[in-house]
Order: sequence, then C-alpha cells, then structure tokens
Amino acid sequence: MASETTSRSTRGTGKGTARRGRSSKPQLPDAETLFTYYRDMLMLRRFEEKAGQLYGMGLIGGFCHLYIGQEAVAVGIQHALSDGDTVITGYRDHGHMLATGMDPKRVMAELTGRIDGYSKGKGGSMHMFARDKGFFGGHGIVGAPAPLGTGLAFAHKYREDGGVTICYFGDGAANQGQVYESFNMAALWKLPIVFVIENNRYGMGTSQARASAGQHLYERGQAYGIPGEEVDGMDVLAVRSAADTAVAHARANGPTILEALTYRYRGHSMSDPAKYRTKEEVQEIREQRDPIEQLKKTMVEAELSDEDQLKAVDKEIRGVVNEAASFAQDSPEPDAKELWTDVLIEA
Repeated sequence: MASETTSRSTRGTGKGTARRGRSSKPQLPDAETLFTYYRDMLMLRRFEEKAGQLYGMGLIGGFCHLYIGQEAVAVGIQHALSDGDTVITGYRDHGHMLATGMDPKRVMAELTGRIDGYSKGKGGSMHMFARDKGFFGGHGIVGAPAPLGTGLAFAHKYREDGGVTICYFGDGAANQGQVYESFNMAALWKLPIVFVIENNRYGMGTSQARASAGQHLYERGQAYGIPGEEVDGMDVLAVRSAADTAVAHARANGPTILEALTYRYRGHSMSDPAKYRTKEEVQEIREQRDPIEQLKKTMVEAELSDEDQLKAVDKEIRGVVNEAASFAQDSPEPDAKELWTDVLIEA
C-alpha cells in the first residue's frame, strides 16, 4: 500500500526469490541528473493536467486515463534503459509516451483525434505507437501488455540484439490469466523482460486490497522462478535504483517483476468520480508523498537548486504544454478515407 512505502530499492537475491526492497536511500545523484528527473516528471504532470482540461472542454473524446501522481515510475525506469530497449503499457499511457521522448504536440494531437497525432487521430488516448522511440503502445485490453511485451522480449532474444522490454500493467491487470501465461513463457525461455506492476492501490472501482488475494504482487512470479521486488513508486530515486537492478537482471538472466507502489490522484478515467475513496486520503498523499514535491524538497535542502530555478522550469514546461494544446487544436481532423489505411500490411 502507498502509505506503507518508505524508500525501497531493489536488490535481486537470486532465481525465484521475492522480497521487499531494502529501506536505505540510494545515493543522491548529481544536480544535473536530479534536475532532469524533476523536469521530466513536471512535464508529465503539466501535460496530464492540460489533457484533463481539454477533456472537460469536449476536445478529447472516448476514454482518457490520466497518470497524475505516478510520474516517478515512468521517469525513474526510463532513465535506466538503453538505446534499443522497448516499452509497452496499458491504457494509462500518456506518461510513458512522454518519458520515452515522444513529441508532446503529436501526443496531444492524437488525444484530440487530429491527423498530426501519432496514430493519425485514429487511436486516441489508449492507442499510440512510436517505433523510433521503442514505444509499442498503449493498449486498451486489461492485461494485454503482458503477452505482447513477452513477444517483444522474444524478438530481442531471437535477434540477439541485447535489448530489454519494459512491460507495464496495473494492479487490476495483475489478476488476469494471460499475465501468468506470459510469466510461464518468459521464464521457460529466459526472456529479457521486466514486468512492472504499477500498483496505484485502486482498480476501476475498488481497492487493490479488496480485489487481490495476497497483497504483495511482486511475489506473483515465484511459481515460475521469477524474482520479484517491491519499490516505493513515489520516489524517483528509489525507482531508478530498482530499475537499474531489474533491467540488469533481465538483460543477463531473464524475466523479473518490479512492483512500484504508487498512487493516482484522479479517478480511474475521466468519467470516474472515485467515490470509493475519501478526499482526505487523496489530500494526505498529495501533501506527504507527492513525487515531484519530494524531489523538489530534496534538491532545495541539498542546495542543488533553489525555488527560483524550479519556478523557471515550471514556467518553461507550461509553455511547452500550452503550445502542444494549440498545435493539437489547429491540426485538422483526418479525412474519412483514413478509415481504410493502416489496417493491413503486405508481408
């Protein structure tokens, strides 16, 4: 549970083990690295806030699942990856897109169903791809990233390219049968994949504690000999440390599971009033555990930055996001003939 998490980093203990990460904080990186983490997380936060505004204005249709509160997970893990690694995720995907380096303008254009979007306006919030960034979606089916991500990992092994796949899914998806079929296949073939369970404490309408038998999801791979670890998903430094270990294990030895204990501030989707939790609970997490504010405090207290510098970053990011929103609204809608494109490839 998010309220239980102190800073935990992962340290693999061998095949088939599963345990909570150690409680000691990772060593503080240099100022430039911290500044990069801060900027990246702030980009995700401000982009999602703007997306929420556009949804409220009727400019984004269909489903829209915001990543607000979970920024430390995508940013911390992405910085542990190398060129040629691949990423796949579910429908709460805007944060992962931006973390992989996708253009905010084109992401926002896709959200608003415009031709300049990554899927020409046909995929919307849940279905975007950027092969040049190693990003393979955005998938709306609960649990779908697990078998698809296992396929990506198989491709890495088959091609002997040294790549690793990061496969994200949520605590609700962790109960899907296809996830365990994927665990079995990945373990049998020792595929280079990290299964990242973003445990934000709530599924579509109920808490993870009520929906899952056994509260430590990182232990779910034990039957297949897959090691698992738990990390504080509200601490970008702990996530980066955990990801370094998990990615190194996957690259050399095969699959591993990383459960990031995080928290979403908004509802499951924009249509969810989130009445299954109290406003006081959300406010407490915001005030005490917010990943961006925690990093900001660390940087200021260590005298690696100051309030004026960080305010300037926020102003810059807001400008980028506002420009993306304007670009999206100015982009034309796709022509009707686009309904017949990108549905078949001659192999």
